[in-house]
Order: sequence, then C-alpha cells, then structure tokens
Amino acid sequence: MTELSGAVVLVAGASGGLGSRVAARLAERGATVVRAGRAGGALTGPDAYVADLREPTGPASLVSAALQAHGRLDGIVVAAGVVAFGPADAVADETLDELVQTNFLAPVRLLRDGAEALAASAADGREPFVVTISGVVSESPTAGMAAYSASKAGLAAFVSAASREFRRRGVRVLDARPGHTETGLADHPVAGTAPSFGAALDPDAVAERIVTAIVDGEKDLPSSAF
Repeated sequence: MTELSGAVVLVAGASGGLGSRVAARLAERGATVVRAGRAGGALTGPDAYVADLREPTGPASLVSAALQAHGRLDGIVVAAGVVAFGPADAVADETLDELVQTNFLAPVRLLRDGAEALAASAADGREPFVVTISGVVSESPTAGMAAYSASKAGLAAFVSAASREFRRRGVRVLDARPGHTETGLADHPVAGTAPSFGAALDPDAVAERIVTAIVDGEKDLPSSAF
C-alpha cells in the first residue's frame, strides 16, 4: 500500500475537471499537492503554479517548482488534456498540433523531466508513482475523433513501454483509461462539436477510483476498471 501522508504530488491539469478532483482527494489522504494549470485557470494557494505544458520547458518548470518548494517529488498525475471532434480528412494543422502537444508530448516530457526526482524518492524508501489518463479511446479509437484517439493511444503506448523502464528504478507508472466522463471537456473542444455520448461516468467516482489505485499499488487501470 502506498502511503500518501506527507507525499509531495504534482498534479498537472488541476484547475478544473478530473484533475481538480484527483488533487482534492490526494490532499484529503494527506498528500502535499502541487497544483498546476494554464493561465486563467482556477488555481489558488501557495502550491499553485501556472505553466503552459505545450511549451517544451513547461513540464521541467513544474518539476523544478515542486522541488524548490518541498525538496522532493513523490508522485505526478497528468490530468491535462484537450479534445477535438470532426472527420479525419478535415482535421486542421493547428488542431493536430494542439492535440499532440497537450495530450502526448506534455505527459512524455513530464515523465522525462520528473524521472530523476521520482527515482530519488524511491532511493529514499518511498513509493513514487506517475498517473497518466489516456482514456478509453486509447483502447478503442473512435470515428469522428481519430486525431484525438491517436494522441491518446500514443500516450498509452509510451506509458506501456516506459513503465517497464521506470519500474527498474522503483517508480510505478499507471495509465487510467476511463470511459467518457462528465468533466465538461467535451463542451470546450479545440475543434468540432461533440456527438451524443449517452450516459457519462461520474467524475467524482472516477477520481476516487484513480486515487484508490494509487494507494493500493495497482499497475494499470483499463476501461473495465471503471
């Protein structure tokens, strides 16, 4: 079982949606939560930082801020993400760039830039972890969301391979793939209009499931786990 009391956890995408809920539950279990989001988000408090994860230096700046404030880093949760809808043969270049930069490159860079600090946490006898959220589309790519599905499937593939490397350094990497969750993300796509998804998962229940998986030492959260 992973002890969260006193753990320093960086949550990227904590200004709303699923990220804010995960951050709240981590704090309830005793973690020191470093919240991060884009400019204009609802972030407050001494451990709240603004960074644009689309920039190559954004992830490293957050890791540095956590280390400067607390001297260690025991966990990273990457809940930042964007969505786009529309036919595959009409996706614009700017939409592709936004999807890839936010949903794929940002998490990859956060894992890369936080690796040394997380390995140091393991060397000190703690149980560091990373959580990414690729979602059900990484398992079942969806028509009308081809580019979005690809950006998330790329993340899932990276995590699948990287988790084996990180494990050798004592760091657990966990990918969560919940189905459509009512976080409001689909109401603010970077392109297109959301289709009718039908019943959505409760974001509070999804957040609780993710935090339970962290505490219980789970190594994967497929869509069937939600």
